[in-house]
Amino acid sequence: MCGINGIFGLESIENPKGVIQSMNAKLAHRGPDHDGIYTDPYVALGHRRLSIIDTSDASNQPYYSTDGNLVFIFNGEVYNFEELREEIGSDYNFSTSSDTEVVLAAYGKWGLDFLSKLNGMFSLAIWDKTKKQLIIARDRLGIKPLYYSETDDSFIFSSELRSLLESGLIKKKLDRNNLVEYLRYQTVHSPRTLIENVHSIPAGHYLVLNDNERILNKYWEISEPKSFGNLKDETQVKTKIKSLLKSSVNYRMKSDVPYGAFLSGGIDSSAIVGLMSEDNDMPVSTFSVVFNEREFSEAPYAEIIAKKFKTNHHEILLTADDFLKEIPNALKSMDFPSGDGPNTYLVSKVTKASGITMALSGLGGDELFAGYPIFKRSMQLSQNMWLKSFAGVFRNAAGSMLKALKPSVASYKMADVLGQEYIDLPHSYSVNRKVLFDKEINSLLTYSEKMVNPLLSHCKALDISADKNALEVISKVSIMEITTYMQNTLLRDSDQMSMAHALEVRVPFLDHRLVEYALLLDDKMKYPLTPKRLLVESLGDLLPDEIVNRPKMGFTFPWESWIKGELKEYCEAHLINLGKRDSFNSQGVSSIWNRFLTGDNLISWSRVWHLIVLENWLEANGIDS
Repeated sequence: MCGINGIFGLESIENPKGVIQSMNAKLAHRGPDHDGIYTDPYVALGHRRLSIIDTSDASNQPYYSTDGNLVFIFNGEVYNFEELREEIGSDYNFSTSSDTEVVLAAYGKWGLDFLSKLNGMFSLAIWDKTKKQLIIARDRLGIKPLYYSETDDSFIFSSELRSLLESGLIKKKLDRNNLVEYLRYQTVHSPRTLIENVHSIPAGHYLVLNDNERILNKYWEISEPKSFGNLKDETQVKTKIKSLLKSSVNYRMKSDVPYGAFLSGGIDSSAIVGLMSEDNDMPVSTFSVVFNEREFSEAPYAEIIAKKFKTNHHEILLTADDFLKEIPNALKSMDFPSGDGPNTYLVSKVTKASGITMALSGLGGDELFAGYPIFKRSMQLSQNMWLKSFAGVFRNAAGSMLKALKPSVASYKMADVLGQEYIDLPHSYSVNRKVLFDKEINSLLTYSEKMVNPLLSHCKALDISADKNALEVISKVSIMEITTYMQNTLLRDSDQMSMAHALEVRVPFLDHRLVEYALLLDDKMKYPLTPKRLLVESLGDLLPDEIVNRPKMGFTFPWESWIKGELKEYCEAHLINLGKRDSFNSQGVSSIWNRFLTGDNLISWSRVWHLIVLENWLEANGIDS
């Protein structure tokens, strides 16, 4: 795991090497093991290395082809590099045992088709000196980040926004259009960001640049049907799921440094730990966050799994005082503001301090195997399409009655769905994922902005594509979850918070082979009559009943009591500063805060925390807002 930087088009840049040095320095936390730079009259490339596979200096980057024509920088891991190495065979004379060299050799053999052969998480750049051509690419599921910006003369890219800003080539100006999206969903969805003229490479895409053109192409489409044979025999399906997940876990245990796993005691993390332990002679190191507030603590469940699989288990006891001390550091590590990141920051810190450099996570299990309530709600909606037959005025009246009888976030969202011009999956999904409603957003802002919703447009396009490929409702929701909330919140948080401690996190549920297979299965097979039924039954007796049937808690902290108590002064100060910004209405910000403090059940902790995080990020990065 590493960090990459680059600039294509150096004519107007006085000291390109100095700029890349500054950008690399901003990424030092991502790669403490080596700092590398390449420059020529056309391009400047930078790399910070965290050594995981082949830790020798021979695998440092930038990495060069044997003829010296190709220059390569790479952030991530390719897990099937040993198979690819064999497939390349005598066509290339390998000098290291790293995946880095294999990836570059794969490009040399197959050209741009090499991307479809990679099983891994990555962002990468290849400079071809002869063609004067730059290729940058991102993995299929967007596990690793890659941001870019274009000026009149240059194209600049990096693993982090902060490094782009450090270049001095980009204006630090808030994108007001995308601010609305952040307020609505506590994130901004790729390819947009919160900074004007800064974008991210979409997942599963590559970009080819030369002096004459910029060509963005997609090399993987999540909703395209794949061929997997018999998908109706449930016994065969369960065998295939376990086989694919086991293969994925085994791939992700390849490492030349000590590794472990995050363990919450839920189904997903417990499954990963169980599969890691099956063929492992050494006990797996596992890490769990525990609280004195027993209603939030998952310690008993994690302990069950740790004992069953005889892991080397570490409990991280977290108090409000501990968290208060860590908040400035956690928020300082946020490259992109998010309401959820500090969870991963703290467990990553302790994991790294225990001598672990790589950890496996259960992230992705909920998205693939219908672990969220939205899956059941979406199925219920699809079975009640008769609601469409009612005129809008009657549906609006029903929504108003629901809000009056049972005022809650859930009822307000249902009323919002009923009030839509169309009652369908894209509209209901875009409503269900909201953090703030449009009325509240308008009260926060000093400017009038058309409330366009890029997420809704994205979901409509996905729905059309899924219909074309005969994917069913649960698979459609999975695709929406994976390409929105998971990619743009969960994966982004996992990357930025783990890399703050130079800890690599690998996600076995997001092996593209498993994702492709799970999406083809029908709703009847995947419907969660019991929690993640298909996944659990595919694993046989791997997981004990206490884990399968436990209440779902999520990997969370007791935020509400902390924000109203120990963190109140900190939060209030940030909200006051946010209200002073040109884009924000101080009265609107104060109203949201006061409603939260007085127990308004329409304003939960998450509806104020993402505002606090936003203010911290704007201040830390000097963003003009």
